[in-house]
Amino acid sequence: MTTTGPSRRQRSDAQQNAIAVVKAAKEVFARGGVDAPAKEITDLAGVGVGTMYRHFPRRSDLVAAVMANEIDACADAAQALATAAKPGEALTQWAELYFDLVATKRGLAAALTSDDPGLQEIGPSVRDRLEPALQSLLDAARRTGAIHSELEAKGVITALALLCHPVPDEGVDFNRRLIAVFLNGLLVP
Repeated sequence: MTTTGPSRRQRSDAQQNAIAVVKAAKEVFARGGVDAPAKEITDLAGVGVGTMYRHFPRRSDLVAAVMANEIDACADAAQALATAAKPGEALTQWAELYFDLVATKRGLAAALTSDDPGLQEIGPSVRDRLEPALQSLLDAARRTGAIHSELEAKGVITALALLCHPVPDEGVDFNRRLIAVFLNGLLVP
């Protein structure tokens, strides 16, 4: 009987450690890219390097975990934005969240196109979670006349992803301006 208490506590602690590592990795990846040193991640998470590798044996496992959380948050935000803002504004705000998801993770594009089996599920996850979320925003905007485009979510996400790619000698604000121009072209004034 006394062994179940500590065992459960250890599992809870282990879950908390994994969550802390993912949160820290998100922050570190945003600053230094997906190849940032493991020590930087574990220091921020307040755990040892061994703890990180126990939960995420390969770097790709950690990248995939960070992206899964980010993808879920971005998809869930579509519903919240749809109820809190007008359809055109909700679409614009969601595009900003998507930009933050894609453009601020340096090295992510290369990681997503790698042959690493640990990263193979990210692409389908983007399609399965984000396209329906965006499609709901596009449909709502179309119903109210906020957009005049017949583009579907797949085309809009593809365009946004391309506009998120780093441009030599330019910072992320350049990409933000490009996305604003794209969205202005979709929205009815």
